[in-house]
Amino acid sequence: MSKPNYERQNPAFYALLVALILMAIGPIVVMLSTSLRLNVDIMSDTSSLFFLPTIRNYEAVLCDVLWYKPDGLDYCDPTFGRALVSSLIVATVSTVLTLVIGCMAAYAIVRFRFMGRDTVSLFTLLMRMVPPAVLLVPIFGIWTFQFHIDGTRMGIILIYVAMNLPFVIWILQSFIVQVPIQLEESARIDGAGPFQVFFLIVLPIIKPGLAAASIFTFRIAWNEFLLANALSNRNSRTVPVTIVNSLTQYDVDWGKIMATGMLLAIPPIIFTFVASRQIITGMTAGAVKG
Repeated sequence: MSKPNYERQNPAFYALLVALILMAIGPIVVMLSTSLRLNVDIMSDTSSLFFLPTIRNYEAVLCDVLWYKPDGLDYCDPTFGRALVSSLIVATVSTVLTLVIGCMAAYAIVRFRFMGRDTVSLFTLLMRMVPPAVLLVPIFGIWTFQFHIDGTRMGIILIYVAMNLPFVIWILQSFIVQVPIQLEESARIDGAGPFQVFFLIVLPIIKPGLAAASIFTFRIAWNEFLLANALSNRNSRTVPVTIVNSLTQYDVDWGKIMATGMLLAIPPIIFTFVASRQIITGMTAGAVKG
């Protein structure tokens, strides 16, 4: 049996591939190694690539949620634990609300005929092109003087829903268009109501689109800093805001900051992994012949 002939690649291709891998993984490796050092070792002139790793930075950051009291820790700062709870609540609730409203709006735009339907569809996409920095001042004024919800998690959640909703509507339209209208008509003939058709027929078919939209929405809500910094207070700050506020001109604990950054990356990775499995499941459904 003859061996397959592989085309020999140019060495420059492998050099470019290695450079891209280093650019992608390098910052993560540096952040991880820094989080495993004490601040004294980080700022030392004799620091090197070889060191004795420690989890003291992670213990200091997670001291209020650990089941044991870390050794050598005089004061437990609950800032990160409070910010982690705020980030989880804000990102999860805003993602759920955006998907619920977005999929219903996308279905209405695709299936219902009304005046200005194409204009509404285009307007939703144009709204996503507005930079968040442009909306910062008017949103802060409305949230502070009109609704008085500045400094609350609900105020941050509402602005994230409004910010991510246009893109979710736009991306779900392309999935709903591909749903055969005959399936909905058959369900109506069998006695299914409008909501039964939507939740039992349409939503299971567009599950890959919902998963893709949820990944996008969750990551934006989890990592967003500008609006969260302006609309949050001490009790509702998210993790990105907490990390930036820990940088002062008098003291910068790089070990704790890098440990917080590593912990900040874990929930989006888990969420993306779970949601991406739904995308793969939806894409491969029906691909195997009976």
